[in-house]
Amino acid sequence: MKQRLSYLFRFYLLTVFVFIVAKVAFMYCNQGVGQFSFGDVPAVVVHGLSLDLSTALYVLSVPLLLTMVGVWVAIPRWVLRCYHLLVAVALALAFVADTSLYGFWHFKLDASWLQYLETPAEAVASVTAGYLVVRVFVLLVVAALLWLAYDKLAGCPRFGRGQWKEVLVYVCLVPVVVVGIRGGVGESTTNIGQVYYSQNQFLNHSAVNPVFSFLYSLSHQLDDLSQYQFFDGEECRQLVDNVFTTESILKDTLLTTTRPNILVVMLESAGEQFAEAMPRLQQLKQQGVYFSHCYANSWRTDRGTVCALSGYPSFPSISVMKIPEKSRTLPSIARTLKSQGYATSYLYGGDINFTNMRSYLIATGWEQLTSMANFTLEQQHTAQWGVRDDITFQTVFDRMMSRQSGTPYLMGYSTLSSHEPWDVPMHRLDDEVLNAFHYLDSCLASFIDRLQATPQWQNLLVVLVADHGVNHGSINPSTPLQKNHIPMLWLGGAVRKPCVVDAVCAQSDLAATLLGQLQLSHADFAFSRDVLSRSYVYPTAFHNYNNAQWLIDSTGHVLYDFDAQRFVVSESSDAQRMLRVSKAILQTTSTDLMNR
Repeated sequence: MKQRLSYLFRFYLLTVFVFIVAKVAFMYCNQGVGQFSFGDVPAVVVHGLSLDLSTALYVLSVPLLLTMVGVWVAIPRWVLRCYHLLVAVALALAFVADTSLYGFWHFKLDASWLQYLETPAEAVASVTAGYLVVRVFVLLVVAALLWLAYDKLAGCPRFGRGQWKEVLVYVCLVPVVVVGIRGGVGESTTNIGQVYYSQNQFLNHSAVNPVFSFLYSLSHQLDDLSQYQFFDGEECRQLVDNVFTTESILKDTLLTTTRPNILVVMLESAGEQFAEAMPRLQQLKQQGVYFSHCYANSWRTDRGTVCALSGYPSFPSISVMKIPEKSRTLPSIARTLKSQGYATSYLYGGDINFTNMRSYLIATGWEQLTSMANFTLEQQHTAQWGVRDDITFQTVFDRMMSRQSGTPYLMGYSTLSSHEPWDVPMHRLDDEVLNAFHYLDSCLASFIDRLQATPQWQNLLVVLVADHGVNHGSINPSTPLQKNHIPMLWLGGAVRKPCVVDAVCAQSDLAATLLGQLQLSHADFAFSRDVLSRSYVYPTAFHNYNNAQWLIDSTGHVLYDFDAQRFVVSESSDAQRMLRVSKAILQTTSTDLMNR
């Protein structure tokens, strides 16, 4: 009995020690992402210990059950050794993935990465082959070291020849383990927010156990949107009463026609933070309708695309595009205009099956789809993500020129070159990120210049809008005002005159605003607002990611973390009211999604 109990004790302590070492390694591997001092390391370890202790009990549960059975049954040692190997590989994968992805995502490992396994080529397109080789090598080394540690330091006890009193000891241990995993006997259970302790979000993230973060998010997916029920129905309705309006009362007509041909261009990652790298875009703002205070609803292309094209909000931990049974129920600009006789088409130079984009586009009214598979093999490999932007811009131009007059059309187009690993055929700026956006700017400028010289320009409306912002330099999720600020610009001969719309709005407001100008109903776009309407009385925008939500209005802006249950940013003269509105928005939108 002593040998078996000693094994369980050694296994548990070793797992906790591994978590602590991984935590320190995470901090130093990401020291270019987050700021910390040597003195912060022990504080992170201490504050994160409760999650480490709880997560180690998860890992211990299988050896405990095997040991209980092994009191009477002589379980072969290879069974435990196989479990040691499984644990070693799983932990190594979690540690390497968490440490590597944090620089891109700025939040801890969660279940969202599983959604990219369906299209692995697209999932790794943001990095170089050398980057992957190094990570795979590190993964194998860490897994091997962990397996040796479990095999030599924890060991494998002898099974069989037990007594009833030993069984009683294990029976008593089971509730202790369950309570430890749960985090106590009170109403509050173990959660990520319990380790948050600092105003420095990097330190809080460092304290979070990546294995627990993954398991926690795995159990808090679509079915758990109910966690965002904060108010009773009437109180929630009153809080969002002025936020969402579906009626257009025109106070200005920006277009020369109610049936222009329309091109919507989703500019990959092109936040306003890159304005200096995109000088031609700044010039174009003087020629069209520029929405100067537009903000992205989310942080990824699949989410931002749905927000812009369907006027539907984003959610903290799930992507609606990746849930076909939900995304096919959404309203969309394409479906509405298709009912008005428009021909609809969409072009994306990457893998259109990535993140269920094909399913979403087809289900919401986009008829003709063009993707990487429709280009030559040579063109398909001109960029890491697929066909580079100068080629796809040319394809869009050719398609527009070949359109027969008479039937109005709606074309959608997503650029892709301004994305990690920033592999573009232009080298004008030393910073590779800024250089990629300068390349996008040159492609866009050439495209618009050629369009303006054609007769088709006169009846054309070109809508330029970014899908999301991106982390670069000092810009990260903790600076949402800068990161989420994106351009939205309407150009073309169909624009009556240049002007600036300075009302706060979001990319999800594109649908209602556009349809309002076309004098079409947008009543089915429950969460898209016509920002040019007299009914738009509460200008606001919200953005969410990883169980956090940001809200901006005329009083300022706040960012609230629902795991930590506290403000990350609070720069408003009425922060508590804004928090209530933010929660009501999330409750309203979550309820709508669950009911679809």
